[in-house]
Amino acid sequence: MSTATAEADGNYLSTPTLDAESSDLLQTIASHGGYAYVRMSTLAASGDFRAAETARDMAWEQLHSGPWHSVLPAWRDAYSMACLHVAKFHYRNGEFKEALRVLDLGLIMGGVLLKKDLESAVETVTAKSREKESEGFEKGPKCKFVEEGVAFDKEEVVRVLPERSLSSKIVVKKSGLSLEGFLREHFLSGSPVIISDCMAHWPARTKWNDMDYLKRVAGDRTVPVEVGKNYLCQEWKQELITFSEFLEKIQSNDCSSAVPTYLAQHQLFDQIDELRKDVCIPDYCCAGGGDLRSLNAWFGPSGTVTPLHHDPHHNILAQVVGKKYVRLYASSVSEELYPYNETMLCNSSQD
Repeated sequence: MSTATAEADGNYLSTPTLDAESSDLLQTIASHGGYAYVRMSTLAASGDFRAAETARDMAWEQLHSGPWHSVLPAWRDAYSMACLHVAKFHYRNGEFKEALRVLDLGLIMGGVLLKKDLESAVETVTAKSREKESEGFEKGPKCKFVEEGVAFDKEEVVRVLPERSLSSKIVVKKSGLSLEGFLREHFLSGSPVIISDCMAHWPARTKWNDMDYLKRVAGDRTVPVEVGKNYLCQEWKQELITFSEFLEKIQSNDCSSAVPTYLAQHQLFDQIDELRKDVCIPDYCCAGGGDLRSLNAWFGPSGTVTPLHHDPHHNILAQVVGKKYVRLYASSVSEELYPYNETMLCNSSQD
């Protein structure tokens, strides 16, 4: 199918940035020795699917040629370019799930130059996919992560937590805390606080407890997950799977699972805008006077454990569904918590 025919049939993904920047990007890649990639990408632009796949493989190899921070930005943009070429072929053939998978890989692994084209293409493919799936769709009973009205079983929690976990000093809990009060009484003094009523209006509070909703808005999207007890274990690894596959793993996992799957510290809301609309950034995030550093998501089964560590910036943790036990230590005792000496793990405890 030619590009002109695809446009006429409405099976064409518009990529204005790619169209405008393609020539300069290919020149930059050639200047870094990527002549083979340039040749394959040029063939891909003219309608060669196999060349598009080959160009994507070439860029993928460059992304994994060394430490992530040493990868040239041009090769990340090259990967985005190849993903757009491949996604166009899948979209024309009505292979919407494949198109979404490739576009997500471009968003996760690619550069910033073609991000708007990738995001626009995701919107187009998602709309077309839902239009197709809505035909003959029957709504079934809701599947929830946490049943409403079920009382908190403290004894069951104690059995899961480390010994004497609930005998330590408990973090103060406050309701209706003003921004001034938060700044004066907690932020400036470095004193933690639980704010009990600032998320009641979030759509995520009800929507994210509904697995069908999550599958509907994000099920076909590809996300990075961590597999293993935690990132300090030798068997720990990362995988790219669809959000539906991840949700099914959560549903089948329990705290006795030897190999839990966890979505951790991923900028999910940059990738999936519909989920971003379900949360609100609290005013407390403005207390430091600077910009919001990051907005990340954590999804996981019961029993998921994150090793003792410290982050390079202040955090506001918003627990949307379920419960989480958090143990905090004053920064003054950092050296007594057995931090790793290695540069990559110096923010984590060996204990």
